[in-house]
Amino acid sequence: MMIKVLTISSTAGCFELSGKAAYFHEERFRIILNGELLREEERNVFSLFSLNPDTDYRMELCFESGQKEKISFRTSAERCALNVQAFGAVGDGVTDDTKAIQTAIACMPSGARLVFPPGDYLTAPLFLKSNITLELREGARVVASSNRDDYPIIPPILPDENTGEEVYFGGFEGNAMPMYQSVIAASYAENIRIIGPGMIDGNAQNSDWWKVFRELEAARPRLVFLNRCRNVILHGVTGCNSASWQLHPYYSEEIGFYDVSVKAPKNSPNTDALDPEGCDGVKIIGCRFSVGDDCIAIKSGKMELGKKLKCAARRHVIRNCLMEFGHGAITLGSEIGAGVKDLEVSQCLFRGTDRGLRIKTRRGRGEDCRVTDVEFDNIRMEGVLTPVVINMWYNCCDPDRESEYVWSREALPVDERTPNLGTFCFSNMVCTDAQVAACYIDGLPESPIEKVCFENVTVRFASDAKPGIPAMENFAEERCRLGLYLDNVREISVKNVHLDGVAGEKLLAQHYETLSIENLEEGTI
Repeated sequence: MMIKVLTISSTAGCFELSGKAAYFHEERFRIILNGELLREEERNVFSLFSLNPDTDYRMELCFESGQKEKISFRTSAERCALNVQAFGAVGDGVTDDTKAIQTAIACMPSGARLVFPPGDYLTAPLFLKSNITLELREGARVVASSNRDDYPIIPPILPDENTGEEVYFGGFEGNAMPMYQSVIAASYAENIRIIGPGMIDGNAQNSDWWKVFRELEAARPRLVFLNRCRNVILHGVTGCNSASWQLHPYYSEEIGFYDVSVKAPKNSPNTDALDPEGCDGVKIIGCRFSVGDDCIAIKSGKMELGKKLKCAARRHVIRNCLMEFGHGAITLGSEIGAGVKDLEVSQCLFRGTDRGLRIKTRRGRGEDCRVTDVEFDNIRMEGVLTPVVINMWYNCCDPDRESEYVWSREALPVDERTPNLGTFCFSNMVCTDAQVAACYIDGLPESPIEKVCFENVTVRFASDAKPGIPAMENFAEERCRLGLYLDNVREISVKNVHLDGVAGEKLLAQHYETLSIENLEEGTI
Protein backbone atom coordinates (compact mmCIF):
# COMPACT_ATOMS: atom_id res chain seq x y z
CA MET A 1 0.00 0.00 0.00
CA MET A 2 1.12 3.54 -0.61
CA ILE A 3 -0.06 7.02 0.45
CA LYS A 4 -0.01 9.54 -2.38
CA VAL A 5 -0.01 13.30 -1.84
CA LEU A 6 -2.58 14.92 -4.15
CA THR A 7 -2.21 18.53 -3.06
CA ILE A 8 -0.62 20.45 -0.19
CA SER A 9 -1.30 24.09 0.63
CA SER A 10 -0.36 26.22 3.62
CA THR A 11 -3.15 24.88 5.86
CA ALA A 12 -4.51 21.76 4.14
CA GLY A 13 -3.50 18.50 2.53
CA CYS A 14 -5.27 15.89 0.42
CA PHE A 15 -4.09 12.27 0.22
CA GLU A 16 -4.97 9.11 -1.71
CA LEU A 17 -4.47 5.46 -0.84
CA SER A 18 -3.37 3.05 -3.53
CA GLY A 19 -5.50 0.02 -4.31
CA LYS A 20 -8.33 -1.04 -6.59
CA ALA A 21 -11.48 -0.56 -4.51
CA ALA A 22 -13.89 2.06 -5.85
CA TYR A 23 -14.10 5.19 -3.68
CA PHE A 24 -14.21 3.38 -0.32
CA HIS A 25 -11.12 1.62 1.00
CA GLU A 26 -11.19 -2.11 1.76
CA GLU A 27 -10.95 -1.43 5.50
CA ARG A 28 -11.43 1.48 7.86
CA PHE A 29 -8.41 3.23 9.31
CA ARG A 30 -7.44 5.75 11.97
CA ILE A 31 -5.53 8.92 11.12
CA ILE A 32 -2.82 9.87 13.59
CA LEU A 33 -1.10 13.23 13.05
CA ASN A 34 2.09 14.06 14.96
CA GLY A 35 1.17 11.34 17.47
CA GLU A 36 -2.42 12.48 18.10
CA LEU A 37 -5.53 10.63 16.92
CA LEU A 38 -7.60 12.80 14.56
CA ARG A 39 -10.46 10.57 13.38
CA GLU A 40 -11.43 7.36 11.64
CA GLU A 41 -11.81 7.29 7.85
CA GLU A 42 -13.09 4.86 5.20
CA ARG A 43 -12.48 6.61 1.88
CA ASN A 44 -9.54 6.21 -0.48
CA VAL A 45 -9.16 9.99 -0.67
CA PHE A 46 -9.17 12.08 2.53
CA SER A 47 -8.17 15.55 3.67
CA LEU A 48 -6.58 17.35 6.58
CA PHE A 49 -7.46 20.96 7.40
CA SER A 50 -6.51 23.59 9.99
CA LEU A 51 -2.80 22.86 9.59
CA ASN A 52 -0.07 25.43 10.19
CA PRO A 53 1.84 27.00 7.29
CA ASP A 54 5.43 26.05 6.57
CA THR A 55 5.35 23.17 9.06
CA ASP A 56 6.54 19.57 9.03
CA TYR A 57 3.99 16.84 9.80
CA ARG A 58 4.13 13.10 10.37
CA MET A 59 1.01 11.13 9.53
CA GLU A 60 0.34 7.50 10.41
CA LEU A 61 -2.62 5.42 9.20
CA CYS A 62 -3.63 2.44 11.34
CA PHE A 63 -5.85 -0.10 9.59
CA GLU A 64 -8.29 -2.57 11.15
CA SER A 65 -6.05 -5.43 10.03
CA GLY A 66 -3.18 -4.02 12.06
CA GLN A 67 -1.25 -2.71 9.08
CA LYS A 68 0.29 0.74 9.40
CA GLU A 69 1.37 3.26 6.80
CA LYS A 70 3.42 6.41 7.44
CA ILE A 71 4.19 9.55 5.49
CA SER A 72 5.88 12.87 6.22
CA PHE A 73 4.97 16.13 4.51
CA ARG A 74 5.48 19.87 4.88
CA THR A 75 2.85 22.53 4.35
CA SER A 76 3.71 25.40 2.04
CA ALA A 77 4.78 28.85 3.15
CA GLU A 78 2.60 31.89 2.49
CA ARG A 79 2.91 35.67 2.40
CA CYS A 80 0.24 36.30 5.05
CA ALA A 81 -3.26 35.32 6.20
CA LEU A 82 -6.06 37.90 6.44
CA ASN A 83 -9.50 37.66 8.02
CA VAL A 84 -12.34 38.75 5.72
CA GLN A 85 -14.19 40.19 8.74
CA ALA A 86 -11.38 42.71 9.21
CA PHE A 87 -12.56 44.30 5.95
CA GLY A 88 -16.12 44.65 7.19
CA ALA A 89 -17.69 41.30 6.29
CA VAL A 90 -20.32 40.40 8.89
CA GLY A 91 -21.30 36.82 8.04
CA ASP A 92 -24.77 36.99 9.53
CA GLY A 93 -26.60 35.84 6.36
CA VAL A 94 -28.52 39.15 6.20
CA THR A 95 -25.92 41.86 5.67
CA ASP A 96 -24.67 42.28 2.10
CA ASP A 97 -20.97 41.39 2.40
CA THR A 98 -20.13 41.89 -1.29
CA LYS A 99 -18.11 45.09 -0.96
CA ALA A 100 -16.19 43.83 2.04
CA ILE A 101 -15.23 40.54 0.37
CA GLN A 102 -14.34 42.08 -2.99
CA THR A 103 -12.29 44.79 -1.26
CA ALA A 104 -10.42 42.14 0.70
CA ILE A 105 -9.63 40.24 -2.49
CA ALA A 106 -8.41 43.43 -4.19
CA CYS A 107 -6.18 44.31 -1.25
CA MET A 108 -4.55 40.91 -0.88
CA PRO A 109 -0.85 40.72 -1.74
CA SER A 110 0.42 37.92 -3.94
CA GLY A 111 0.73 34.67 -2.00
CA ALA A 112 -1.81 35.65 0.67
CA ARG A 113 -4.69 33.64 2.14
CA LEU A 114 -8.13 35.15 2.81
CA VAL A 115 -9.82 33.40 5.74
CA PHE A 116 -13.60 33.06 6.08
CA PRO A 117 -14.40 32.16 9.71
CA PRO A 118 -17.72 30.43 10.54
CA GLY A 119 -20.72 32.42 9.31
CA ASP A 120 -23.04 32.98 6.34
CA TYR A 121 -21.55 35.55 3.95
CA LEU A 122 -24.31 36.90 1.71
CA THR A 123 -22.81 38.20 -1.51
CA ALA A 124 -23.37 39.24 -5.08
CA PRO A 125 -20.95 37.76 -7.66
CA LEU A 126 -17.24 37.96 -6.85
CA PHE A 127 -14.13 38.08 -9.05
CA LEU A 128 -10.86 36.49 -7.99
CA LYS A 129 -7.33 37.47 -9.01
CA SER A 130 -4.09 35.54 -9.43
CA ASN A 131 -1.85 34.17 -6.68
CA ILE A 132 -4.33 34.04 -3.80
CA THR A 133 -5.99 31.43 -1.58
CA LEU A 134 -9.53 31.54 -0.23
CA GLU A 135 -10.02 29.38 2.86
CA LEU A 136 -13.59 28.55 3.88
CA ARG A 137 -13.34 27.16 7.39
CA GLU A 138 -15.73 24.68 8.97
CA GLY A 139 -19.08 26.46 9.31
CA ALA A 140 -18.25 29.16 6.75
CA ARG A 141 -20.77 29.53 3.94
CA VAL A 142 -20.63 31.93 0.99
CA VAL A 143 -24.28 32.48 0.07
CA ALA A 144 -25.20 33.91 -3.34
CA SER A 145 -27.72 36.72 -3.62
CA SER A 146 -31.18 35.67 -4.79
CA ASN A 147 -31.68 39.04 -6.53
CA ARG A 148 -31.08 38.71 -10.28
CA ASP A 149 -30.29 42.44 -10.54
CA ASP A 150 -27.08 41.76 -8.59
CA TYR A 151 -25.70 39.69 -11.50
CA PRO A 152 -24.09 41.70 -14.33
CA ILE A 153 -24.32 40.25 -17.83
CA ILE A 154 -20.91 39.37 -19.25
CA PRO A 155 -20.39 39.61 -23.04
CA PRO A 156 -19.12 36.38 -24.61
CA ILE A 157 -16.56 37.98 -26.94
CA LEU A 158 -15.19 41.50 -27.36
CA PRO A 159 -12.78 42.85 -29.99
CA ASP A 160 -9.39 44.12 -28.93
CA GLU A 161 -9.57 47.81 -29.84
CA ASN A 162 -5.88 47.75 -30.77
CA THR A 163 -5.73 44.67 -32.98
CA GLY A 164 -9.33 43.64 -33.60
CA GLU A 165 -8.58 40.16 -32.26
CA GLU A 166 -11.29 38.44 -30.27
CA VAL A 167 -11.09 38.29 -26.49
CA TYR A 168 -13.27 35.58 -24.93
CA PHE A 169 -15.17 35.92 -21.67
CA GLY A 170 -17.85 33.26 -21.47
CA GLY A 171 -20.53 31.01 -22.85
CA PHE A 172 -22.89 28.17 -22.11
CA GLU A 173 -23.70 24.74 -23.56
CA GLY A 174 -20.93 24.92 -26.14
CA ASN A 175 -21.75 28.35 -27.57
CA ALA A 176 -20.24 31.77 -26.99
CA MET A 177 -23.17 33.71 -25.54
CA PRO A 178 -23.92 36.39 -22.94
CA MET A 179 -24.01 35.06 -19.39
CA TYR A 180 -24.86 36.34 -15.98
CA GLN A 181 -21.71 36.69 -13.91
CA SER A 182 -21.09 33.59 -11.83
CA VAL A 183 -21.07 33.58 -8.04
CA ILE A 184 -17.29 33.14 -7.92
CA ALA A 185 -15.37 33.80 -11.13
CA ALA A 186 -11.84 34.23 -12.39
CA SER A 187 -10.78 35.27 -15.86
CA TYR A 188 -7.27 35.03 -17.36
CA ALA A 189 -5.88 34.34 -13.87
CA GLU A 190 -3.52 31.76 -12.39
CA ASN A 191 -2.36 30.15 -9.16
CA ILE A 192 -5.65 30.28 -7.27
CA ARG A 193 -6.78 27.95 -4.47
CA ILE A 194 -10.19 27.63 -2.85
CA ILE A 195 -9.77 25.32 0.12
CA GLY A 196 -11.38 24.21 3.36
CA PRO A 197 -14.44 22.30 4.57
CA GLY A 198 -16.79 25.28 4.10
CA MET A 199 -19.54 25.78 1.52
CA ILE A 200 -20.42 27.89 -1.53
CA ASP A 201 -24.22 28.05 -1.78
CA GLY A 202 -25.73 29.22 -5.07
CA ASN A 203 -29.02 29.80 -3.24
CA ALA A 204 -31.04 29.13 -6.40
CA GLN A 205 -33.71 27.40 -4.34
CA ASN A 206 -34.62 30.82 -2.91
CA SER A 207 -34.71 32.61 -6.28
CA ASP A 208 -36.48 32.06 -9.60
CA TRP A 209 -33.44 30.85 -11.60
CA TRP A 210 -34.79 27.29 -11.86
CA LYS A 211 -38.31 28.45 -12.73
CA VAL A 212 -37.71 30.96 -15.55
CA PHE A 213 -34.50 29.61 -17.05
CA ARG A 214 -36.01 29.36 -20.55
CA GLU A 215 -37.03 33.03 -20.53
CA LEU A 216 -33.79 34.76 -19.55
CA GLU A 217 -31.84 37.16 -21.77
CA ALA A 218 -28.52 35.51 -20.89
CA ALA A 219 -27.22 32.17 -19.66
CA ARG A 220 -27.70 31.53 -15.96
CA PRO A 221 -24.68 32.02 -13.67
CA ARG A 222 -22.48 29.14 -12.64
CA LEU A 223 -21.40 28.60 -9.05
CA VAL A 224 -17.67 28.76 -9.93
CA PHE A 225 -16.57 29.83 -13.42
CA LEU A 226 -12.91 29.77 -14.51
CA ASN A 227 -12.29 31.42 -17.87
CA ARG A 228 -8.90 30.76 -19.43
CA CYS A 229 -7.25 30.22 -16.08
CA ARG A 230 -4.22 28.14 -15.20
CA ASN A 231 -3.21 26.21 -12.09
CA VAL A 232 -6.40 26.48 -10.04
CA ILE A 233 -7.27 24.04 -7.23
CA LEU A 234 -10.52 23.51 -5.37
CA HIS A 235 -9.95 21.33 -2.33
CA GLY A 236 -12.43 20.18 0.26
CA VAL A 237 -15.19 22.72 -0.34
CA THR A 238 -18.87 21.87 -0.86
CA GLY A 239 -20.86 23.54 -3.63
CA CYS A 240 -24.63 23.46 -3.81
CA ASN A 241 -27.75 24.84 -5.46
CA SER A 242 -26.21 26.68 -8.38
CA ALA A 243 -28.52 28.47 -10.81
CA SER A 244 -27.13 26.16 -13.54
CA TRP A 245 -23.86 24.24 -13.86
CA GLN A 246 -22.03 24.25 -10.57
CA LEU A 247 -18.30 24.11 -11.43
CA HIS A 248 -17.35 25.22 -14.94
CA PRO A 249 -13.67 25.47 -15.96
CA TYR A 250 -13.76 27.10 -19.40
CA TYR A 251 -10.77 26.74 -21.75
CA SER A 252 -8.43 26.50 -18.78
CA GLU A 253 -5.30 24.47 -18.01
CA GLU A 254 -4.07 22.40 -15.08
CA ILE A 255 -7.17 22.49 -12.92
CA GLY A 256 -7.60 20.24 -9.87
CA PHE A 257 -10.70 19.23 -7.91
CA TYR A 258 -9.82 17.23 -4.81
CA ASP A 259 -12.24 15.91 -2.17
CA VAL A 260 -14.93 18.33 -3.37
CA SER A 261 -18.67 17.79 -2.84
CA VAL A 262 -21.45 19.17 -5.05
CA LYS A 263 -25.17 18.89 -4.27
CA ALA A 264 -28.45 19.95 -5.89
CA PRO A 265 -32.02 18.58 -5.90
CA LYS A 266 -32.78 15.80 -8.39
CA ASN A 267 -35.34 17.99 -10.15
CA SER A 268 -33.19 21.11 -10.49
CA PRO A 269 -32.62 21.94 -14.20
CA ASN A 270 -29.14 21.78 -15.74
CA THR A 271 -27.37 21.69 -12.40
CA ASP A 272 -24.44 19.60 -13.65
CA ALA A 273 -21.84 19.19 -10.91
CA LEU A 274 -18.65 19.72 -12.92
CA ASP A 275 -18.35 20.51 -16.63
CA PRO A 276 -14.78 21.11 -17.83
CA GLU A 277 -15.06 22.67 -21.30
CA GLY A 278 -12.17 22.88 -23.76
CA CYS A 279 -9.70 22.29 -20.91
CA ASP A 280 -6.29 20.66 -20.83
CA GLY A 281 -5.17 18.75 -17.75
CA VAL A 282 -8.13 18.40 -15.38
CA LYS A 283 -7.93 16.16 -12.30
CA ILE A 284 -11.13 15.17 -10.49
CA ILE A 285 -10.17 12.93 -7.59
CA GLY A 286 -12.04 11.89 -4.46
CA CYS A 287 -15.13 13.98 -5.24
CA ARG A 288 -18.81 13.37 -4.38
CA PHE A 289 -21.60 14.58 -6.68
CA SER A 290 -25.40 14.37 -6.42
CA VAL A 291 -27.27 16.73 -8.75
CA GLY A 292 -30.22 17.24 -11.10
CA ASP A 293 -28.34 16.60 -14.35
CA ASP A 294 -25.01 15.03 -15.35
CA CYS A 295 -22.52 14.65 -12.52
CA ILE A 296 -19.50 15.24 -14.77
CA ALA A 297 -19.91 16.35 -18.39
CA ILE A 298 -16.72 16.80 -20.41
CA LYS A 299 -17.15 19.28 -23.26
CA SER A 300 -15.19 21.09 -25.96
CA GLY A 301 -17.74 23.40 -27.62
CA LYS A 302 -20.42 22.85 -30.23
CA MET A 303 -19.51 22.73 -33.92
CA GLU A 304 -18.87 26.47 -34.46
CA LEU A 305 -16.81 27.05 -31.34
CA GLY A 306 -15.10 23.66 -31.60
CA LYS A 307 -14.07 24.30 -35.19
CA LYS A 308 -12.97 27.85 -34.44
CA LEU A 309 -10.89 27.24 -31.31
CA LYS A 310 -9.93 23.57 -31.86
CA CYS A 311 -9.41 23.07 -28.13
CA ALA A 312 -10.03 19.40 -27.43
CA ALA A 313 -10.71 18.25 -23.90
CA ARG A 314 -7.32 16.69 -23.12
CA ARG A 315 -5.54 14.79 -20.34
CA HIS A 316 -8.43 14.45 -17.90
CA VAL A 317 -8.23 12.06 -14.94
CA ILE A 318 -11.30 11.05 -12.92
CA ARG A 319 -10.59 8.71 -10.01
CA ASN A 320 -12.08 7.58 -6.70
CA CYS A 321 -15.27 9.60 -7.11
CA LEU A 322 -18.85 8.94 -5.98
CA MET A 323 -21.75 10.00 -8.26
CA GLU A 324 -25.38 9.78 -7.24
CA PHE A 325 -28.77 10.63 -8.73
CA GLY A 326 -27.71 12.44 -11.91
CA HIS A 327 -28.79 11.80 -15.50
CA GLY A 328 -25.28 10.56 -16.28
CA ALA A 329 -22.48 9.81 -13.86
CA ILE A 330 -19.69 10.61 -16.33
CA THR A 331 -20.69 12.07 -19.69
CA LEU A 332 -18.72 13.06 -22.77
CA GLY A 333 -20.69 15.62 -24.73
CA SER A 334 -22.84 16.34 -26.30
CA GLU A 335 -20.97 19.59 -26.97
CA ILE A 336 -17.65 18.01 -27.97
CA GLY A 337 -17.10 19.79 -31.28
CA ALA A 338 -13.31 19.80 -30.76
CA GLY A 339 -13.19 16.25 -29.44
CA VAL A 340 -11.92 14.46 -26.34
CA LYS A 341 -8.44 12.91 -25.98
CA ASP A 342 -6.66 11.01 -23.22
CA LEU A 343 -9.37 10.39 -20.65
CA GLU A 344 -8.83 7.99 -17.74
CA VAL A 345 -11.71 7.04 -15.45
CA SER A 346 -11.08 4.55 -12.65
CA GLN A 347 -12.13 3.45 -9.15
CA CYS A 348 -15.44 5.29 -9.28
CA LEU A 349 -18.75 4.37 -7.64
CA PHE A 350 -22.08 5.31 -9.24
CA ARG A 351 -25.37 5.05 -7.35
CA GLY A 352 -28.84 5.63 -8.74
CA THR A 353 -27.89 7.58 -11.86
CA ASP A 354 -29.90 7.14 -15.06
CA ARG A 355 -26.77 6.21 -16.98
CA GLY A 356 -23.27 5.37 -15.84
CA LEU A 357 -20.64 5.99 -18.51
CA ARG A 358 -22.30 8.10 -21.18
CA ILE A 359 -20.98 9.40 -24.50
CA LYS A 360 -23.32 11.53 -26.58
CA THR A 361 -22.86 13.31 -29.90
CA ARG A 362 -24.76 13.73 -33.18
CA ARG A 363 -24.48 14.72 -36.80
CA GLY A 364 -23.54 18.36 -36.89
CA ARG A 365 -20.93 18.33 -34.15
CA GLY A 366 -18.29 18.35 -36.85
CA GLU A 367 -15.21 16.58 -38.17
CA ASP A 368 -13.14 17.92 -35.26
CA CYS A 369 -15.39 15.95 -32.91
CA ARG A 370 -12.95 13.06 -32.53
CA VAL A 371 -13.02 11.08 -29.30
CA THR A 372 -9.94 8.92 -28.79
CA ASP A 373 -7.88 7.20 -26.08
CA VAL A 374 -10.70 6.78 -23.57
CA GLU A 375 -10.42 4.16 -20.80
CA PHE A 376 -12.91 3.20 -18.12
CA ASP A 377 -11.54 0.77 -15.53
CA ASN A 378 -12.49 -0.56 -12.14
CA ILE A 379 -15.99 0.92 -11.91
CA ARG A 380 -18.80 -0.14 -9.59
CA MET A 381 -22.43 0.79 -10.26
CA GLU A 382 -25.41 0.29 -7.97
CA GLY A 383 -28.94 0.90 -9.23
CA VAL A 384 -27.80 2.58 -12.46
CA LEU A 385 -30.56 2.14 -15.05
CA THR A 386 -28.23 1.69 -18.05
CA PRO A 387 -24.52 1.28 -17.16
CA VAL A 388 -23.00 2.15 -20.58
CA VAL A 389 -24.45 4.39 -23.31
CA ILE A 390 -22.70 5.59 -26.48
CA ASN A 391 -25.16 7.57 -28.56
CA MET A 392 -24.36 9.29 -31.88
CA TRP A 393 -28.01 10.30 -32.36
CA TYR A 394 -28.40 12.70 -29.45
CA ASN A 395 -31.50 14.83 -29.99
CA CYS A 396 -31.50 17.47 -27.26
CA CYS A 397 -30.41 21.10 -26.93
CA ASP A 398 -30.43 22.03 -30.65
CA PRO A 399 -33.11 23.74 -32.79
CA ASP A 400 -32.80 21.04 -35.48
CA ARG A 401 -32.90 18.13 -33.04
CA GLU A 402 -35.98 16.59 -34.67
CA SER A 403 -34.86 17.12 -38.26
CA GLU A 404 -34.37 14.27 -40.74
CA TYR A 405 -30.66 15.10 -40.85
CA VAL A 406 -30.41 14.10 -37.20
CA TRP A 407 -32.65 11.02 -37.22
CA SER A 408 -32.22 9.50 -40.70
CA ARG A 409 -30.91 5.94 -40.46
CA GLU A 410 -29.55 6.13 -44.00
CA ALA A 411 -25.80 6.48 -44.47
CA LEU A 412 -25.42 10.19 -45.23
CA PRO A 413 -22.37 11.75 -46.94
CA VAL A 414 -19.36 12.23 -44.66
CA ASP A 415 -18.49 15.93 -44.58
CA GLU A 416 -17.25 18.63 -42.20
CA ARG A 417 -20.31 18.06 -39.99
CA THR A 418 -19.66 14.37 -39.31
CA PRO A 419 -18.32 13.33 -35.87
CA ASN A 420 -15.99 10.39 -35.27
CA LEU A 421 -15.74 8.14 -32.23
CA GLY A 422 -12.65 5.98 -31.75
CA THR A 423 -11.85 3.22 -29.24
CA PHE A 424 -13.59 2.70 -25.90
CA CYS A 425 -12.47 0.13 -23.33
CA PHE A 426 -14.68 -0.86 -20.40
CA SER A 427 -12.93 -3.18 -17.97
CA ASN A 428 -13.31 -4.55 -14.44
CA MET A 429 -16.84 -3.30 -13.91
CA VAL A 430 -19.52 -4.65 -11.58
CA CYS A 431 -23.04 -3.28 -12.08
CA THR A 432 -25.90 -4.39 -9.84
CA ASP A 433 -29.65 -3.67 -10.00
CA ALA A 434 -29.56 -2.36 -13.58
CA GLN A 435 -32.96 -1.97 -15.23
CA VAL A 436 -33.05 -0.78 -18.83
CA ALA A 437 -29.98 -2.20 -20.62
CA ALA A 438 -26.49 -3.51 -19.86
CA CYS A 439 -25.18 -1.29 -22.63
CA TYR A 440 -26.75 0.67 -25.46
CA ILE A 441 -24.25 1.65 -28.16
CA ASP A 442 -25.59 3.26 -31.34
CA GLY A 443 -23.14 4.56 -33.98
CA LEU A 444 -23.74 6.34 -37.27
CA PRO A 445 -23.87 4.22 -40.43
CA GLU A 446 -21.59 6.64 -42.31
CA SER A 447 -19.23 7.00 -39.32
CA PRO A 448 -19.26 3.81 -37.22
CA ILE A 449 -17.60 3.75 -33.82
CA GLU A 450 -14.12 2.29 -34.33
CA LYS A 451 -13.92 -0.20 -31.46
CA VAL A 452 -15.70 -1.14 -28.24
CA CYS A 453 -14.17 -3.58 -25.74
CA PHE A 454 -15.79 -5.14 -22.68
CA GLU A 455 -13.51 -7.17 -20.43
CA ASN A 456 -14.20 -8.56 -16.96
CA VAL A 457 -17.65 -6.98 -16.72
CA THR A 458 -20.64 -8.18 -14.68
CA VAL A 459 -24.15 -6.72 -15.01
CA ARG A 460 -27.00 -7.93 -12.80
CA PHE A 461 -30.54 -6.71 -13.45
CA ALA A 462 -33.02 -5.91 -10.72
CA SER A 463 -35.79 -8.48 -10.36
CA ASP A 464 -38.37 -5.66 -10.46
CA ALA A 465 -36.71 -3.76 -13.35
CA LYS A 466 -38.88 -1.13 -15.04
CA PRO A 467 -38.70 -0.24 -18.76
CA GLY A 468 -37.08 3.03 -19.82
CA ILE A 469 -35.39 4.91 -22.65
CA PRO A 470 -31.68 4.01 -22.72
CA ALA A 471 -30.53 6.90 -24.93
CA MET A 472 -31.94 10.28 -25.90
CA GLU A 473 -32.62 9.90 -29.62
CA ASN A 474 -35.58 10.35 -31.95
CA PHE A 475 -38.06 7.47 -32.08
CA ALA A 476 -36.37 5.79 -29.11
CA GLU A 477 -38.08 2.67 -27.82
CA GLU A 478 -38.46 1.67 -24.22
CA ARG A 479 -36.30 -1.27 -23.18
CA CYS A 480 -36.16 -3.49 -20.12
CA ARG A 481 -33.33 -5.85 -19.14
CA LEU A 482 -31.77 -5.50 -22.57
CA GLY A 483 -28.36 -7.19 -22.87
CA LEU A 484 -25.39 -5.83 -24.83
CA TYR A 485 -26.80 -3.79 -27.72
CA LEU A 486 -24.32 -2.53 -30.34
CA ASP A 487 -25.09 -1.05 -33.76
CA ASN A 488 -22.61 0.46 -36.23
CA VAL A 489 -19.44 -0.48 -34.36
CA ARG A 490 -16.58 -1.67 -36.58
CA GLU A 491 -14.83 -3.88 -34.03
CA ILE A 492 -16.51 -5.47 -31.01
CA SER A 493 -14.61 -7.41 -28.35
CA VAL A 494 -16.36 -9.17 -25.46
CA LYS A 495 -14.25 -11.09 -22.94
CA ASN A 496 -15.25 -12.47 -19.55
CA VAL A 497 -18.65 -10.77 -19.42
CA HIS A 498 -21.40 -12.09 -17.14
CA LEU A 499 -25.04 -10.96 -17.45
CA ASP A 500 -27.73 -11.90 -14.92
CA GLY A 501 -31.42 -11.54 -15.72
CA VAL A 502 -31.31 -10.51 -19.39
CA ALA A 503 -34.67 -10.59 -21.18
CA GLY A 504 -33.87 -12.09 -24.59
CA GLU A 505 -30.50 -12.39 -26.31
CA LYS A 506 -27.34 -11.65 -24.35
CA LEU A 507 -25.75 -9.83 -27.31
CA LEU A 508 -27.51 -7.97 -30.10
CA ALA A 509 -24.94 -6.70 -32.57
CA GLN A 510 -25.49 -5.48 -36.11
CA HIS A 511 -23.59 -3.55 -38.78
CA TYR A 512 -20.14 -4.51 -37.50
CA GLU A 513 -16.96 -5.72 -39.23
CA THR A 514 -15.42 -8.01 -36.57
CA LEU A 515 -16.89 -9.61 -33.49
CA SER A 516 -14.77 -11.40 -30.89
CA ILE A 517 -16.48 -13.23 -28.03
CA GLU A 518 -14.65 -15.08 -25.27
CA ASN A 519 -16.62 -16.26 -22.27
CA LEU A 520 -19.96 -14.43 -22.45
CA GLU A 521 -22.12 -15.95 -19.72
CA GLU A 522 -25.75 -15.58 -18.72
CA GLY A 523 -27.25 -16.25 -15.32
CA THR A 524 -30.62 -15.79 -13.67
CA ILE A 525 -31.84 -13.19 -11.23
